[in-house]
Amino acid sequence: MAKKRSGGGLTGTQQAAKFLGVSVLAGAVLAGIALPAAGALGLAAKGTVEGFDEIPSNLKTPPLSQRTTILDAEGGQIATVYSRDRKVVPIDKISPYMQKAIVAIEDGRFYEHGAIDLKGVLRAINRNAQSGGVAQGASTLTQQYVKNVFVEEAGDDPEKVAQATQQTIGRKVRELKFAIQVEEELGKKKILENYLNITFFGQQAYGIEAASQRYFSKRAADLSLGEAAMMAGLVQSPSRYDPINDIQEATKRRNVVLQRMADVKDISQAEADKAKATPLKLKVKTPKNGCITAVNGAGFFCDYVRKTILSDPTFGKTAEERQKLWNLGGLTIRTTLDPRAQAAANDAAIAKINKDDPVAASVVQVQPKTGRILSMGQSRPYGLDQKQHQTTLNLAVGSKMGGTTYGFQVGSTFKPITAAAALEKGISPATSFNDPAQINIAESDYRRCDGKPSGYANWEVNNEMESEKGVFDMTSALGKSINTYFARLEGMAGLCETLTMAKNVGYERELGKPIKQSPSATLGSVESTPLDMASVYATFANRGIYCTPIAIESIKAANGDKLNVPQTKCTRAMSDRTADTVNQMLKGVVEDGTGTKAGLSDRDNAGKTGTTNDRKDAWFVGYTPNLSTAVWVGDDVGEKKSMYNITIGGEYYDKVCGGCLPGPIWKIAMTGALDAGQTPSFVPVSVPRADKPKDPKEGDEGPNKPRKPRDGKPGENKPNIPGITFPTDLIGGGDGRGNGRGGNH
Repeated sequence: MAKKRSGGGLTGTQQAAKFLGVSVLAGAVLAGIALPAAGALGLAAKGTVEGFDEIPSNLKTPPLSQRTTILDAEGGQIATVYSRDRKVVPIDKISPYMQKAIVAIEDGRFYEHGAIDLKGVLRAINRNAQSGGVAQGASTLTQQYVKNVFVEEAGDDPEKVAQATQQTIGRKVRELKFAIQVEEELGKKKILENYLNITFFGQQAYGIEAASQRYFSKRAADLSLGEAAMMAGLVQSPSRYDPINDIQEATKRRNVVLQRMADVKDISQAEADKAKATPLKLKVKTPKNGCITAVNGAGFFCDYVRKTILSDPTFGKTAEERQKLWNLGGLTIRTTLDPRAQAAANDAAIAKINKDDPVAASVVQVQPKTGRILSMGQSRPYGLDQKQHQTTLNLAVGSKMGGTTYGFQVGSTFKPITAAAALEKGISPATSFNDPAQINIAESDYRRCDGKPSGYANWEVNNEMESEKGVFDMTSALGKSINTYFARLEGMAGLCETLTMAKNVGYERELGKPIKQSPSATLGSVESTPLDMASVYATFANRGIYCTPIAIESIKAANGDKLNVPQTKCTRAMSDRTADTVNQMLKGVVEDGTGTKAGLSDRDNAGKTGTTNDRKDAWFVGYTPNLSTAVWVGDDVGEKKSMYNITIGGEYYDKVCGGCLPGPIWKIAMTGALDAGQTPSFVPVSVPRADKPKDPKEGDEGPNKPRKPRDGKPGENKPNIPGITFPTDLIGGGDGRGNGRGGNH
């Protein structure tokens, strides 16, 4: 037994021996470093051997990055996404030919040596000394595996990758220390399995299963002898021996592997010769990665799922944790997407609007009671090629989820919210106003939630047409979308109460910013998103209960564990009586109001049209008891254009209105998504109506005698606050002069 010095340390001879065994034999060969002289050996031993003893022996093997599969609600594949295309498989799912081929060409004595192959090292030293460079390496398959672990752990960080692959004695010593531990703890079979799952085989394929699918469109378990030999040959240089780019070079390399297998008696020489004579027959499967590959136009929904995982605290407390989960992949994500609804929404979005039109359409469908997002369709295809009019901008959502920064003014689709707030306050649907087509109301009549007046100017409100004047109650005002009525009704219900109702039904959820406390909110001047509007109207369908929208049903990790996913949160926003009443009134919109082109004839349905100033946005939002759909049409590129005298989908429009373009799109989406055999009905309620006034000259002193507005003469006292200029599109539903026109149809 070797003697120790009195101080307890190794003697100089022992240090030198340890250094030879650890440093030179394990690392210097690959670096092309000649054996050091005795004096240099002593210096190296002092620094390296002590460092070897201090290296921790516990190799932290990171989970392998794998592809994530995104499924629809029925289990159909929407898309696969990955940072590294890999699918981990057990050793018994890998062809025996592949196992033998990789061992033969990379480490023929794999089953005979430990972490280091001394014979191989000495052979490599001799060969390299003769050539004066690095002609042959001596890393064992175990050492290669450890190196790949370091590379995998480095991820896509260039600096960490460089550190994991640098040719230095220090790295090789560290590599060897871990290789010894791996040999002791895992055993040969598991090391081989791990090696074949972690190794890069070129063409974006990591691991033998992904590579087998990439080159031969088959499972790793089914690789033939020749195919396995080709795959094993790739490991040394995936680019040089890439069969897709150079079939001849790949064939030569395959034959080298076959001969090596024969030399080590894994196969007979006859088998090797027969395989060599067989031409390589590739069956290349192009990798499909990312939401750009999604089916049925579901790329926007796919990206919404990705954004959900990257932003929701359910998947990690920090952005870094969530990003790590996504990059690691290996997830099976079952979503709420209904394939029938998605196909219908996509077909509807492109039915009347072409991808190269100056405006675009967004179609979103939400299931009442569950908040499940069933579809996201868009007239422009998902992608990065602008020449093909592709986009990654999701028009259905806010910027946090990959959509618009400011959202879109919603026009008169806001009016049912005002109606709900009024009903909750006890105001009867029979409440009527006898108004001209234009009125002025003092902004000070409206109070913000802090009790202060909303402003001190006069608000001029106009109806769409001069003929829209006279007596209207809540039902007829919704059906004809009368601006003056809802400006008055908001005053009675309360501005704060109206905006509180909007918040309760999710109006501001996607954009994440408070609604501006302006009276013009009742005419839709405050922005929202199609997803939020579909959820708002789903609240009416759900008899007053609002449910937050969700896109993910379940997630299963690579190891089979189930991950927590965000759950819908349902809260009562209004009484069931209020919701039932709104439903009955909105039925009138599609039966004989502004939404007749959208109405469904085979079931209960309701909805509301909406346009904004200068017709820059057009909407139809409607629902049945079991499906809510929002359709938006407008300019999605640059400064918003007015939709007057415009050709869309090959059809000319002198002016786009909510009922004439979004409405028919909505009808296509609903018809395609709904099951003809399921036709639930709204809960019927009796909605009080107003009596007609005895004398048209009664004006404001109608049946319910609401308060007469200040300065009621048309055209007088327009808003005028010193130092402030009102933009022309401030008042949603206006005519471009901030007068509230255009919000009707």
